[in-house]
Amino acid sequence: MKAYLDLVNRVLEDGEDREDRTGTGTRSIFGEQLRFDLREGFPLLSTKKVLFASVLRELLWFIKGATNINDGLFPHTKIWNAWADKNGDLGPVYGYQWRHWEQYRETDTGEIEKKHIDQLKQAIAMIKTNPDSRRIIVAAWNVGDIDRMALPPCHSMFQFYVCNGHLDLQLYQRSADIALGVPFNIASYALLLMMVAKECNLIPRYFIHTFGDAHIYHNHFDGMKEQLTRKIGSLPQVEIADKDFFDLEFEDFKLLNYDPQGFIKFSIAV
Repeated sequence: MKAYLDLVNRVLEDGEDREDRTGTGTRSIFGEQLRFDLREGFPLLSTKKVLFASVLRELLWFIKGATNINDGLFPHTKIWNAWADKNGDLGPVYGYQWRHWEQYRETDTGEIEKKHIDQLKQAIAMIKTNPDSRRIIVAAWNVGDIDRMALPPCHSMFQFYVCNGHLDLQLYQRSADIALGVPFNIASYALLLMMVAKECNLIPRYFIHTFGDAHIYHNHFDGMKEQLTRKIGSLPQVEIADKDFFDLEFEDFKLLNYDPQGFIKFSIAV
């Protein structure tokens, strides 16, 4: 995970200080990219402990198309608690867009008909039937729904690429909280790549993480500097049960040989 720590160092050393929506203040760089080869191991940080169980529960929650923290997240993880309303609702966030993108069409009789597009299911079908396509894309940034979301999507779209029996995935993340969010995002999309590759009988290869605004909040500086002093450990592995993609559950995943250093506490900027 040297690439991640190199990004931390670049932002701290070369980034520019900016104001932000939360009023906390950030130091940021625009337009960075990281690349991880999953054949070398699973990219989960060893210089601080990352809760793989929370990463997995959130990803399965997205895949389910869920938008309420009580539907698979709470009480196991509090990732989304700060943005949910009193009923636990978040509006049409990630999972809804992945599985239920709304489409309105005028029928022959002049009526407006509402349908839903399952982008994730379509992407997997395209990998299997048209692997050379350059259109295997899933988007969460639905302009018409932004005002209905508790938080507009930070990781806004991803694209699959099939070549010589391998499957790659590139994520575009418009806004990246390097201390808290990015370690989760790396693990989440690497895991998604592995799951889809297994479903499609392909070898998971590169996860490419492309950033818009990659930032470190000012109150995260000390923790980030501490992390830079820690020794990088070996990469763990993840085993996934032999089941259909949409049937996979929390108990179907095993994280092996993960030996991280201790937690570093970072406060969330809401």
